[in-house]
Amino acid sequence: MDKLLLLLLLLVHCVPVQQVACTGGLRFGVDSSLETCGLRRKLDPSKIVLLIGVAIEPGIASNQALVFLGLLELLRTQGPAEEALEFSSPIHGEHRALLPLLLFSPSSWVLKQGLGLRRVPRCPNSLGRALRRSFVAAAANSPGFANENREFVIVGGGNAAGYAARTFVEHGMADGRLCIVSKEAVAPYERPALTKGYLFPPDKKPARLPGFHTCVGSGGERQTPEWYTEHGIEVLYQDPVVAFDGQKQTVTTTSGKILKYGSLIVSTGCEAARFPEKIGGNLPGVHYIRDVADADSLVSSLGRAEKVAVIGGGYIGMEVAAAAAGWNLDTTIIFPEDHIMPRLFTPSLARRYEELYQQNGVKFMKGVLIDKLEAGADGRVANVILKNGSVIEADTVVVGIGAKPVVSPFEAVGLNNSVGGIEVDSHFRTSLPGVFAVGDVAAFPLKIYNRTARVEHVDHARKSAQHCVRTLLTAKLNRKYDYLPYFYSRVFEYEGSTRKIWWQFYGDNVGETIEVGNFDPKVATFWIDSDSRLKGVFLESGSSEEVSLLPQLAKAQPLVDKAKLKSASSIEDALEIARSSLKAGSAV
Repeated sequence: MDKLLLLLLLLVHCVPVQQVACTGGLRFGVDSSLETCGLRRKLDPSKIVLLIGVAIEPGIASNQALVFLGLLELLRTQGPAEEALEFSSPIHGEHRALLPLLLFSPSSWVLKQGLGLRRVPRCPNSLGRALRRSFVAAAANSPGFANENREFVIVGGGNAAGYAARTFVEHGMADGRLCIVSKEAVAPYERPALTKGYLFPPDKKPARLPGFHTCVGSGGERQTPEWYTEHGIEVLYQDPVVAFDGQKQTVTTTSGKILKYGSLIVSTGCEAARFPEKIGGNLPGVHYIRDVADADSLVSSLGRAEKVAVIGGGYIGMEVAAAAAGWNLDTTIIFPEDHIMPRLFTPSLARRYEELYQQNGVKFMKGVLIDKLEAGADGRVANVILKNGSVIEADTVVVGIGAKPVVSPFEAVGLNNSVGGIEVDSHFRTSLPGVFAVGDVAAFPLKIYNRTARVEHVDHARKSAQHCVRTLLTAKLNRKYDYLPYFYSRVFEYEGSTRKIWWQFYGDNVGETIEVGNFDPKVATFWIDSDSRLKGVFLESGSSEEVSLLPQLAKAQPLVDKAKLKSASSIEDALEIARSSLKAGSAV
C-alpha cells in the first residue's frame, strides 16, 4: 500500500497566504504576521519537488484564519514506513508553536481546504530544481527591496561568517539563498594571523591574503572571493548594517540597501577598546588592530619606526611586541598589572615568558597607568606619559587594552548586562524568532561550567557558527552547544628566531595550580579545585599527542593525586599521571 504524506494545519493569527515555494528545507512567506517556518530536520532537496499552498478565502474570519500547506515528496528508494518530524513555526506572540509533521511516502498528496485529500500529479525534475532555488519572503517584491533571494542573511564578515558560509554550502543551502553583509573590503579570513604572521618584516615571510582566508585555520578549503561567487553566495563588501527592524524582518546598510531576510545571523564580533581623543587616542602613529586595514597601517608604521610602545599585557600586547622584536625595534610593553597575561598566567608562568621576551630585547613597564599620549612637532605620537610622571619615547604606539562586542543596531533582540553581548540560548537563538547571534558577540550558556559566557576566540567563532547553522537547517535541538574553553598563542615564529613559542590551554583556570617543567622548552600548569578535580591545563611546546590529551582532561575533569603531580619528574611524567587519572575515572 502506498504510504501517505500527511500534512498539518497551522492555526495562525490573521495571516492569509500570499505565496509558497520550496527551498529544500521548507519555508514559506505570508504577510508580516507570520515569520519564517522550517523543518526540524533537513529533507533531501533532490527528493522534494513541489510545495503547494492553499490560499485562504477572503471571507474567513481574520482572527482564526487557517493556513494549509501541502508537500509532495518523491522517494527514489525505500525509506522508513513512518518518520516523525517536527515543524517549527516561529510566529509573533503566543502563536509561536511546534507542530508535528508525519511523513509517509512515496505517494503525493495535498491537504485541501475543508480537510479533504486529493492526489497531485508528480512534477518533473526540472520543475523540482527550479523550485529548490526559489525563495519567497513576505512582501519581497515590494518597492525598496533589492531582490527576493535573501533567505539567509549573515551580518558581519569575520571568521564566524566564513565558517557559517561553509556550513550552508555543506548542507546545500547556500546557492541563491545566502547573503553576507560586511564592513570589510575582503572576504572572511582567519583573524588571528593579524597579530602574528601578518606583522612579520618583509624579509621574514609575513602572512598575506589570500593565504589565510577561512577556512584554512582548521584545515578546510581556502574560501577566496571566487569561492563565494562559485557557490552562489552574495557578499556585500564595505556596506555595514546600520538599521534593523525585527517586525519587518529587514536590515538596512550604509548604502541604503534594505534587505529582507528569512533567518538572520548576527556575527558582528568585537571592536577594539580605544583611548579617548582628548588624551591622544587618535594621533597619527597610534594603532588599534582588529582587521586587515588596521594591520596594514601598523605594518607601514613598523617599517619606519624606531621606538614602539605596546600598551596592554594581554594577547594583543604580547603578540604585537613579539612581532616588533622581529623588526629589531626598541620595544616596551606597558600595563597596570603585576605580570603579563594576568587573566590566565600564574605569576610563575608569567615570569618565564617575561624573561624570554627580555632576551629578545623587549622591555616591561609594569604596574603603571597611562596619563596621555603626546604628539611631537610633526603631529605624530612621540611620547607616552604615565600617571607617575614617567615619559616613554615612542614614534609608534599599539593599544591593546581589550575589546567590546558590537551589538548595534541589534540591541532590541536582547543584551546580557553581565558579560556583554547578545543573549542567546544553547542553539544561538535570540529572543526574536529567526534571529541568531554567534561568535564574539554571543552571550551563550557555557554548559560545562553552568554559567553564561562570552568568548572572544577564533575557536568559539568557528564552532558557534557551525553549530548555529546546523541547528537552523536540521533543527536537531537535542544537541546543545557544549563548548570547552580553549586558548592558544604562537609568537617568535619568524625566520631567524632562536626560540619559537606555542602554548595551548583548555578548561577553566580556577583552583590550586601545580607547575611542572623548566621551560626548556616545555612547561605545564595544572589547575585543580578543592575536590582534587582537574579543571584546566596549560602546555608549552607540547607534541601533537600531548596536545590531544589536554581537551580530554579538561572535559572529563578527573580526580587527580596532587602529591603525585607535584612530584612529577618531567612533563611526560606529569601528563601520564593525569592520563592515568582519566582512565581511572572512566573505569568507575
